[in-house]
Amino acid sequence: MTSPAADTSTDALIECRDLRFGYGGGRLILDGVSFSVQRGKVTALMGASGGGKTTVLRLIGGQARATSGQLTVNGQDMAALDAAGLHAARRRMGMLFQFGALFTDLSVFENVAFPLREHTDLPEALVRDIVLMKLNAVGLRGARDLMPSQVSGGMARRVALARAIALDPQLVMYDEPFAGLDPISLGTAARLIRQLNDALGITSIVVSHDLEETFGIADQVIVLANGKVAAQGTPDEVRQSTDPLVHQFVNALPDGPVHFHYPGPTVAQDFGGGHGA
Repeated sequence: MTSPAADTSTDALIECRDLRFGYGGGRLILDGVSFSVQRGKVTALMGASGGGKTTVLRLIGGQARATSGQLTVNGQDMAALDAAGLHAARRRMGMLFQFGALFTDLSVFENVAFPLREHTDLPEALVRDIVLMKLNAVGLRGARDLMPSQVSGGMARRVALARAIALDPQLVMYDEPFAGLDPISLGTAARLIRQLNDALGITSIVVSHDLEETFGIADQVIVLANGKVAAQGTPDEVRQSTDPLVHQFVNALPDGPVHFHYPGPTVAQDFGGGHGA
C-alpha cells in the first residue's frame, strides 16, 4: 500500500504540499494534505461527503487559496498568481461541473463554442470545425442544433465534456460526473473520460462517489478523510487498505468510523427506565 506521503516524482502536473484550508469557524477542511497528480493519468479524488474533494478542485482552479502550504500546477504556485496569471492558468484547465451546468438558452453547438469565442480570436469557420470535432469525440455531432432542454441527462454531461475540452486543456477536472446517470449513460461517461484522457494526452482529476466506475478508469486513487489523505495508490492498493475508514468506504459498510447511529442516549437510557408523563 502506498504511503499517504506525497509522490515525489518529477513528472507531476500538480503538487500539493501540507495544504491547510478552512471556510471559517475554526474547522479545517484540509489539515496538512500532501499528494501529487501525475501527467497523463486519471486520478480519482474520493472520500465521504464534506471531506474536501471539491475544495481541492477550487484550490487547483484558484477560486480559493490555501491558508498555508503550497499548491503548484505545472510548476506555478496558484496562490502567488495575480489576476492575469490566474486567467492564463485557467485557460489550460477544463472543468466538468456536476450535472453539466450548460447554458440553458444556448444550443448544444453554442455551448461548446462559448469558451472558444470567449478566450480566442479564431475565425468563425475554424470555431465551427473545432466544435464539430469536439462534439464528434463525444458522439453528439448530430445533436449540434438541439437545446439543453431537448437532451437527456447523459447527453448533457457529454456536451459539457465537449465544452470542457474545447480549448485543448492540459488538465480536466470532473466534479461528480456520474451523479444521476442511468447505468448506460454512466458507463459511457466513464469510458469517455478514460478514452479522451489517453487520446488527447491530458491529465484528469475525477471527484466521484461511484466506486466501481471510478476505480475502473483511475490510475491513482486518493482518499480524503478528516482533513487528511487517508490512503493513496492504485485502485487495488486502496481496496487492500487496512485503514478502518478507508475499509468502510470502499466496502460500503453501514457502520465503522462513520457511525450509522447519530450520537444520543443509549438504548437502555431511552427504553429501560420507563416513560414519564
